[in-house]
Amino acid sequence: MEKFNIIHERALERKGGKKGLAELMPESLSNKQLIATPDRDYLAAMTKKVFQSGFIWRVVENKWDGFEEVFWGFEPFKLELASDEQIDRMAQDKRIIRNHIKVKAVRENAYFVKETSDKHKGFGRFIAEWPVAEITQLWLYLKKEGCRLGGNTGPYFLRAMGKDTFLLTRDTVAYFIGQGLVERHPNSQRDLKLVQATFNDWQQQSGLSMADMSRIVACSFGDNANSRNY
Repeated sequence: MEKFNIIHERALERKGGKKGLAELMPESLSNKQLIATPDRDYLAAMTKKVFQSGFIWRVVENKWDGFEEVFWGFEPFKLELASDEQIDRMAQDKRIIRNHIKVKAVRENAYFVKETSDKHKGFGRFIAEWPVAEITQLWLYLKKEGCRLGGNTGPYFLRAMGKDTFLLTRDTVAYFIGQGLVERHPNSQRDLKLVQATFNDWQQQSGLSMADMSRIVACSFGDNANSRNY
């Protein structure tokens, strides 16, 4: 596996130097900021990523005011008590994307957020205190305990909320395949641990965040030069 400084130098060359690369770096929040973020914001971000999965992202963005209205401001303590009849009505509301399975997932995730928040004195505290050196285990936890948060949905949710995480995008996965670390998109515990260990090693070398390193790897290898979703 390449040393991170080599990857970084290649990204700098491809993106116009320090200034060009710096403009592409994602934003991560401090633990204090994550803890201060209300539970409803976490549920809203989960919902947005669930609806964007397999769909055109900008359509969800354009309808987002409607989502806020239909889902009662994403207050978990309200949505976890929504009846099946209320869920059915939400799923038929033209202000949102009408997908009954994903609408039902909002209620399931409201319960998940509320239960986790009660246990950890805030969902944000739970997210903030999860060690970044084991971030793939948080991905797996979200997949198991949440609803429709598997695949890249959970990691994209974390990135959207400012939790420091790398992403396994097309370019990043292609890099790891090219380096012989994995044979396909990492899904197994074994492959995820290998990727996590690599990022942990790179962090020791560079002192950079997981999010920054992830973006730099993608910039050094892939062709999505103008994308901020990697």
